[in-house]
Amino acid sequence: MTGKPRGEGRTGLLNGFAAYGMWGLVPLFWPLLKPAGAVEILAHRMVWSLVFVGAALLVLRRWAWAGELLRQPRKLALITVAAAVITVNWGLYIWSVNSGHVVEASLGYFINPLVTIAIGVLLLKERLRPVQWAAVGTGCVAVVVLTIGYGRPPWISLCLAFSFATYGLVKKKVGLGGIESLAAETAIQFLPALGFLVWLTAQGDSTFAAEGAGHAALLASAGIVTALPLVCFGAAAIRVPLSTIGLLQYSTPVIQFLLGILYFHEEMPPERWAGFALVWLALTLLTWDALRTARRAARALTDEISVPSTTRTTGTTSAARNAESVASGPDPVDARP
Repeated sequence: MTGKPRGEGRTGLLNGFAAYGMWGLVPLFWPLLKPAGAVEILAHRMVWSLVFVGAALLVLRRWAWAGELLRQPRKLALITVAAAVITVNWGLYIWSVNSGHVVEASLGYFINPLVTIAIGVLLLKERLRPVQWAAVGTGCVAVVVLTIGYGRPPWISLCLAFSFATYGLVKKKVGLGGIESLAAETAIQFLPALGFLVWLTAQGDSTFAAEGAGHAALLASAGIVTALPLVCFGAAAIRVPLSTIGLLQYSTPVIQFLLGILYFHEEMPPERWAGFALVWLALTLLTWDALRTARRAARALTDEISVPSTTRTTGTTSAARNAESVASGPDPVDARP
């Protein structure tokens, strides 16, 4: 009886490591697409992502959601907002990697959980625990230190963090699965992206055909690079606890940071190390608080089970919801750079 759940858990963990590992290693891929510029790469990513995801949905025969979505104008509007925000996020990330700002881009995904919490307070009127306030405050001090270190605000990091946090907020409102959501978003992106590529070709500035078959294949594979980690993430999300997913998500910016330092040889002066250290301290506080609160909720759930049956159902449901919400920490989102 326990063999299958354990096997499912191992499968989920492997898929989780694969998803976040691929997202972490993606800075190695975008430079391969040069001499294509960031906007051309972005347009190909949109077009080929829809082709790849559409083929996957055809194989899986998962199209019922599309008809339902078309009958819900509010959800369609939210999907359009999500598509616009993730376009900014993807485009800026590709540009930053190919322009030698891998470390600064990784910082954006380190501070993303802190920005997500800040958005929850400002827009959703959520109340924070003292440790969460301390984490957010530490993150703000880190931004000040990094601003001094860079000689300017770390605008790449801030734009990536805020765009991705906004994307996550919209995704929560929409409530579509990962593959379905990506299909809907890239369907909205498809015509503008295809129109841009046609215009670029007419101007003689497209690299798709000019740089040979290998380059064209690499541009087309941007769709697989986008969708494959998402498939692995979906397989992980249904098999492992949200708390595990929440911890695994930090592996992506860690890998990107190490690539920026060790592979791309980007500079890290002392003041930049100080800023990153403060960000990591903030994330440590945030994770510790989430795990501590999750343990308390789990104990409360255990206590509820021993309560007489007349009060057990309501109490157990409440405790279970509380455990799930606090264990996950900042909500992991199912689309990455």
